[in-house]
Amino acid sequence: METVWFVLVALMLVGYAVLDGFDLGAGVLHLLAARTDAERRLLLESIGPVWDGNEVWLLAAGGTLFYAFPLLYASSFSGFYLPLHMVVWLLVFRAIGIEFRTRLDTRVWCDFFDGAFSLASILLIVVFGAALGNVMRGVSLGPDHYFFAPLWTNFQPGADPGVLDWYTVLCGVVTLVATTVHGALYVAMKTEGPLNARMRSAVQWLWPVLVVLSAVAVPVTVFVRAQLLDNYRAVAAGWLIPILVAAGLAGILYFTRARQERNAFLSSCLYVAATLGGAAFALYPTLLPSSGNPANAITIRNAAAGSHSLSMGLVWWGAGMAIACGYVIVVYSMFKGKVQAGYGEHG
Repeated sequence: METVWFVLVALMLVGYAVLDGFDLGAGVLHLLAARTDAERRLLLESIGPVWDGNEVWLLAAGGTLFYAFPLLYASSFSGFYLPLHMVVWLLVFRAIGIEFRTRLDTRVWCDFFDGAFSLASILLIVVFGAALGNVMRGVSLGPDHYFFAPLWTNFQPGADPGVLDWYTVLCGVVTLVATTVHGALYVAMKTEGPLNARMRSAVQWLWPVLVVLSAVAVPVTVFVRAQLLDNYRAVAAGWLIPILVAAGLAGILYFTRARQERNAFLSSCLYVAATLGGAAFALYPTLLPSSGNPANAITIRNAAAGSHSLSMGLVWWGAGMAIACGYVIVVYSMFKGKVQAGYGEHG
């Protein structure tokens, strides 16, 4: 049951990255690629019906983590106290930027909320990427499985690292580029005209950067934590994951050039899902590695709730996820196709 819940939590986090990733990426491009007020409204309308529903998956993943692996939830939320507060405030400012920007006609306030939406999106992506880097690198867990991570120490990975070091910053940059490409592909799929062309151009400019960063991140991650290759050595099928990552990258470029926008976006979804799936595969059965003594690591064995709770919870989790997935299908079906200026005035 511990393995089942590990897979379920991983799937929910992958789902969040795929779904909320594109509207975070759209936020990065909101000021850079959308040049007029009409284009910025159009960009917001492309994500307007779905962005708030996408964020629910982050809350759902957190709730599932609390239910299945309470020790990990307690340890990470106390250890990453400052970064989690930053995430909450950035989510608030991002939502304020989206909601108020379309409801005010005063230029100065529109500019302010445009900036809030874009800056909060950029910082959220970097923080999420750095968080993933912390999980891959490990944190200074004590014998009681608790820790506290300062924002930075000497900026080097080691036995007592901070939240930020050169490796976690690299993870943040990779995540920023990948999410921006993901968002550009979604907006291109939903819009036409100059904004569509600019989004496709952004993808073609950023694609080589993403390929290089992805190629660099793999050996660097192994250098920081060599144990992450153990599962790949033990299970040969795991090497299919890098192939899927490469296929996603190739599909992004090919379908963007062929003007097949939907397939290009789906290729980006494959890249994001395969990359995070590969990280989860490398970590299993560890949930949070220790940067010092490996015996202090939080695993699915020492962090899981009772077996009876996990078994019973699976029934209710399945029912809840069926409703949530049904909602997603209905919403995305209702708002499929291109958006037009003034369409629905979604916030």
